[in-house]
Amino acid sequence: MSRCTDLILWKGGISKLKRKHVLDWAGQFTPLQKKASSELIESLAENRNHLIRAVCGAGKTEILFPAVHFALNQGKRVCIATPRTDVVLELFPRFQKVFPQTTIHALYGGSPTQVGFAQLIITTTHQLYRFEEAFDVVIVDEADAFPYTFDESLQKAVIKAGKTNAPTVFVTATPSVKILGRTKKEKWGVSFIPKRFHGHPLPVPRFEPLWNYTKTIEKGIIPTKLVQWTKERLHKNEPFLIFFPTIQLMKIATPLFESIHPDILSVYAEDSDRKEKVMKLRNEEIPGLLTTTILERGVTIKNVQVAVIGAESKIFTSSALIQISGRVGRNVQFPDGDIVYFHHGITTEMDDARNEIRRLNKMGFGREKG
Repeated sequence: MSRCTDLILWKGGISKLKRKHVLDWAGQFTPLQKKASSELIESLAENRNHLIRAVCGAGKTEILFPAVHFALNQGKRVCIATPRTDVVLELFPRFQKVFPQTTIHALYGGSPTQVGFAQLIITTTHQLYRFEEAFDVVIVDEADAFPYTFDESLQKAVIKAGKTNAPTVFVTATPSVKILGRTKKEKWGVSFIPKRFHGHPLPVPRFEPLWNYTKTIEKGIIPTKLVQWTKERLHKNEPFLIFFPTIQLMKIATPLFESIHPDILSVYAEDSDRKEKVMKLRNEEIPGLLTTTILERGVTIKNVQVAVIGAESKIFTSSALIQISGRVGRNVQFPDGDIVYFHHGITTEMDDARNEIRRLNKMGFGREKG
């Protein structure tokens, strides 16, 4: 787009929005989930902004179901926005399943054309540039994720997309200081869940030194500890994610890991096959994925084990490390798992991430684990 491009703003009339929507979900809420869900509906009824602060694996998406159902049945148009395409791809089929009679569109870069007028839209925050005063409720999932927190134009797009006085709901395990400040100043509704839905503690990361890992990998050698960790996952038939600090280092490492197992794949933001690769891991068609931080959130893989290479790197903030750790132990059948930070020196961000996970476990269970 350039400054000479014509922009057309459509303000045509919309036929009366449907008010009878079916919520086909037979799940059971924990007391904390039920409380949060009720608080959110109360905020929507009063057109009040709301923050759902819940640990990774607390069942935040399920908490949204009754509130979205409430808004739709009032004839409101609802938007669920997230900074990451992968989260859109994760949420879309889940909402399609529980709202079988609702027209739902998923919008992201390269998304297919979808017909009809959607009363519920699940989209990346970038796609909100296309909307102005279009929604009665705007829900921002993973509200602390890059690039949303660092791009004021995306934050303004969220505001622009909502109608006047439309409530905004922020959903995250790691809210920013800015969001926390706004909740107090502007008197938002707030729900806090320090416990996972299955009742087990958050897996606590362990630290393992991996000295000079960059030079070692660049020489065509995978560090011994990393080889051992990978082979153990393969031996136990456990799916795994290995996070790298840079695409360049991951690309160098990929053929080295393929020599351990030919089906190990790598994925990054510009990878045109990223959706298919994640699906292969989920369907147990491949043993593991090498990845950048694009998979730090919004991806649920049963019994996944996680390693972070170069956890001391600046890209791995405490928030990112908490989210990455949150991939482990999400399934009720596999509530535990290994999360290891391989590092070339321990950073404050690493310490902060581990301490926050321990703090949340102490709040949820009155004790620490790990």
